[in-house]
Amino acid sequence: MSRKHFFPTPDGIVVHMLSSLAHRNPSLALDTPNRVLYNTAHPASQVSIISGGGSGHEPAWAGFVGDGMLSAAVCGDIFASPSTKQVMAGIKSVPSNEGTILCITNYTGDMLHFGLAREKAAREGGKVEVVCMAEDVALGREKSGKVGRRGLAGNLLVIKLIGAASQNGWSFERCRKIGELGNEQLVTIGTSLDHCHVPGREAFETVAEDACVLGMGIHNEPGLRTISPMPSPEEIVAEMLRYLLDPSDTDRAFVPFSTDDNVVLLANNFGGLSGLEFDAMVNVTLQVLKKDWKIVPSRIYAGIMEGSLNGQGFSITLGNMSGMAKAMSLKDDAVIELLDAPTSAPAWPKNGYQAYETSKETADLKAKAQTSAQESSSKDPGPPTPAFLIPALRSACDAALAAEQTITQYDMLMGDGDCGEAVAGVCKAILANISSVERNPPPLLALLESIAENVEDVGGSLGAILSILATAFTNALSAALLPPSPQPLDIQIIARAAATALEGLKNYTAAREGDRTVMDVLIPFVTRLGETGELGTAVEVAQQKAQETSEMVPRFGRATYVGEEMGEGRRKVPDPGAWAVGVWLGGLAKGM
Repeated sequence: MSRKHFFPTPDGIVVHMLSSLAHRNPSLALDTPNRVLYNTAHPASQVSIISGGGSGHEPAWAGFVGDGMLSAAVCGDIFASPSTKQVMAGIKSVPSNEGTILCITNYTGDMLHFGLAREKAAREGGKVEVVCMAEDVALGREKSGKVGRRGLAGNLLVIKLIGAASQNGWSFERCRKIGELGNEQLVTIGTSLDHCHVPGREAFETVAEDACVLGMGIHNEPGLRTISPMPSPEEIVAEMLRYLLDPSDTDRAFVPFSTDDNVVLLANNFGGLSGLEFDAMVNVTLQVLKKDWKIVPSRIYAGIMEGSLNGQGFSITLGNMSGMAKAMSLKDDAVIELLDAPTSAPAWPKNGYQAYETSKETADLKAKAQTSAQESSSKDPGPPTPAFLIPALRSACDAALAAEQTITQYDMLMGDGDCGEAVAGVCKAILANISSVERNPPPLLALLESIAENVEDVGGSLGAILSILATAFTNALSAALLPPSPQPLDIQIIARAAATALEGLKNYTAAREGDRTVMDVLIPFVTRLGETGELGTAVEVAQQKAQETSEMVPRFGRATYVGEEMGEGRRKVPDPGAWAVGVWLGGLAKGM
């Protein structure tokens, strides 16, 4: 876990967070002393919905204050319940003629303080009731005992449903009932790679590198069990779904699900997973749900919904909307409409589940383009692929693959270390391409087009430059070899096409010779090829220029961000992209 924070202690951090939300959302106001964020637009004619708890779970709950969700959120210290006084301030911030519902996750401190506030408000004549939200399945019935299940991120589905019901003018009792159904129709389980770290506190425990914890809570509580060695993403998700869905697990089969039920998925990032990895896990969840359980969620909500500071974990919540609708004597669509109802709460994901129509204009344009492409493919394909080309390409790619480690070492000194991997990726793609057509090669231009697509897949600035060059070269060669004035293929035609492509490339990059980039190789190579018509001579110049980049100061790319002190000594290696192209061209010439 990371133990570094810009705020070395928790002092003042909660108020800063709440103030930020209030400044960014004009309808929200902050009772600073009591740390209550409330919606100034909430009308007294609607049921007030209030929630809250310890801070550190952002965006819960302050991020869900707004029309159609919470009327107010009450925020305690990090992982600590707000006081009764704070909760009373929250109730008074959004008075309602219809009544107030306190939505509380099932933790002792929250239950006691919100419960006492409820009693005080009732004594003062207010209509206030509590909805306890608890849907964690990790501990099961036996271990949770009298305490009951923990409240995890599934509570946000309850808040969305009950908030939309209030916004739609539902009565107090109906709002409360749909809230209470959350415990009956929702299940959640989490898994984490490590504990989170609280600013100003010592880290008391870590999870082994080759392990994850199933059922870890959102306050650094121990989980159900540690899984080691580290399973695959699919295995992790499959295990989590078994705890949520297996009807034979009588200790945890809290909610029955069938393939006909309308099911929603809420995937929650604890805060420390990258967006890349988290969304990948969401997709794995959808795949395993469909494969193992024949469930395809009608709604998917994903993101940092109820965090655990910088916790490296996530949770899966499944909600049976059909069960909820049946208990409310409604149709499934009526419950889904509550989830789809608009809200001004800043943190609720904007999934765009509103009705839409596919653009007919765009569909017609795509069909027209497809017809045009088919007509083009039926035209003169141009000359056949020369016999020497595929062996030459194979030699070039083999040479670059053999140099992958060196390319990576050069890039790690001045870049981010991915150049060798990228070059290897495109070479493997080209090799697979030419191997599949070697016995019956397509026409030359078709082969070059497919190779340009292989180069395009490499990514990064090097991939973009080489892809533009390859595409422009194929276009220039097509103009020379195809009607109306086709010319025979020779080295001069190739050299002129390369020169045309290079001039086109210059429109997209300001890099030139001397800037320590791949252009230090491409420009002299193409120039010398045009002057001499000799590939071997041009390659010798290219490789010499690649080596000379070791004496240059970088003016483009990530290497420019390396300070003089850090860069001294590191720059005595060639530019990895330039050197890789030199190696590839050398292999091409050898294969010829």
